[in-house]
Amino acid sequence: MTSLWLQDRESFPSDSLDGGRVQDVVVGAGITGLVTALLLARAGRQVVVLEARTPGAVTTGNSTAKVSLLQATRYSQLLGRHSEDVVRAYVEGNREGLEWLLRYCAEHDVGVLRRPAVTYASDGGEGLRRAKEEHEAARYLDLGVRWEHDLPVPFPTSGGTVLDEQAEVDPMAVVDALVKDLRAHGGRIVTGSRVRGVTGTGQLTVECRGGPSVVCDQLVLATGTPVLDRGLHFARLSPERSYALALEHPAPPEMMLISSHGPSRSLRDARAGDARLLLVGGEGHTVGRTDSERLHVDRLRRWTREHFPEATEVAHWSAQDYGSHDLLPVIDTMPGSSERIHVATGYGKWGMTNGVAAALATAARILDGHVPWARRLQDRPVRAGAVRGFAAINAGVVASGARHVAGAALRPLDDTTPAEGEGVVGRRGPVPTAVSTVDGRTCALSAVCTHLGGVVEWNDAEQSWDCSLHGSRFSPSGEVLEGPATRPLRPARGSD
Repeated sequence: MTSLWLQDRESFPSDSLDGGRVQDVVVGAGITGLVTALLLARAGRQVVVLEARTPGAVTTGNSTAKVSLLQATRYSQLLGRHSEDVVRAYVEGNREGLEWLLRYCAEHDVGVLRRPAVTYASDGGEGLRRAKEEHEAARYLDLGVRWEHDLPVPFPTSGGTVLDEQAEVDPMAVVDALVKDLRAHGGRIVTGSRVRGVTGTGQLTVECRGGPSVVCDQLVLATGTPVLDRGLHFARLSPERSYALALEHPAPPEMMLISSHGPSRSLRDARAGDARLLLVGGEGHTVGRTDSERLHVDRLRRWTREHFPEATEVAHWSAQDYGSHDLLPVIDTMPGSSERIHVATGYGKWGMTNGVAAALATAARILDGHVPWARRLQDRPVRAGAVRGFAAINAGVVASGARHVAGAALRPLDDTTPAEGEGVVGRRGPVPTAVSTVDGRTCALSAVCTHLGGVVEWNDAEQSWDCSLHGSRFSPSGEVLEGPATRPLRPARGSD
């Protein structure tokens, strides 16, 4: 499953890293990490970006890349949980992120398609109620939305709220421009370097798998979820997996649409040379908590065939995003780090604006700048809705963990060899064992996630081992694909 944006990418030439000391280390070469690193490098600081894979390879390169201030039903939900000044700070941060990104694209010849953003009602009941609530919330926050009763789309709706002059981009074109610009300002990007731990207080030592340690003054964790557990961020985040299709279509709607109520459907158009494309996304669920990931892709395909029968699929993929317990991004410093370790996460699938906003706030903090909206978000009080959100996330973790442990304990594996493309978890001795067959190779691993001991489940759409506790994912051979885990699954006892 390779995204439209990541197809046919050339290999990335990594910069060298000989250890030693630098001023700033940024972990993660997605939109947040690259913009943060660029801002610091522009200020004359010595910056190294450490990336476990390649730039844009995870969430950014798998995004639908909508750059929008209208974000599904975000504002009606936020106003129900937070004070008005906190929600307005969120809007201001996203506005600054949007304006910075579009200005940057114009300055660096990165193509942008200006489009209206729409939160639409898929029915006249709950969907219409939620869309109307979002319309009123957006108006209250001075976003300049308008209500459209009849939307020019080939599937049934009950209207929607519309915000004009939003944007679509190719996220990897943005990544490429940022990489080139960062290197031009003296920054380095080191790929294949997974951070395993950090020690120290005055000076920080960043320990990497696949490379030497690096000593720095300031560290920015710009990964999907922080790879350090000391702030317990994993307990405040819900890891969400969602799916997308790219299809050639003669006349896709020139709008960015998202449904106000389930099942989720997200649409935008795109260009690939002379071809016009339709992107359809949705079917989100918590990582590892579904009977079959493949069925989510199938449902998305059926819906698309029904309403866009002339479309021809050219790519399908999935992405992982993290939502926070109180629906606001987490842009702060790690406890006990003397404000030397910075964290940015929890964008809730709206990373093209939130990610840039987080970078602006993080770089300003390191450079002793002052960003009022960022300070307001960081200092937001804990409210009842946030407590309920925290409780709901962790109740789900406990219930899912118990179910998967019980399932593994009851299912004997014996000498089971899964069919090609399949995996199974069960009991083979005292430790739960995960066995899969991919590309003709059968591999047996410990099924215990190396983060906090959850039992992994087989992802039948992407042929990976996924942990339902906090969203860690592993390849069939056990290598880490996504955190917060930093260590691979161990080989099963007695396996090669």
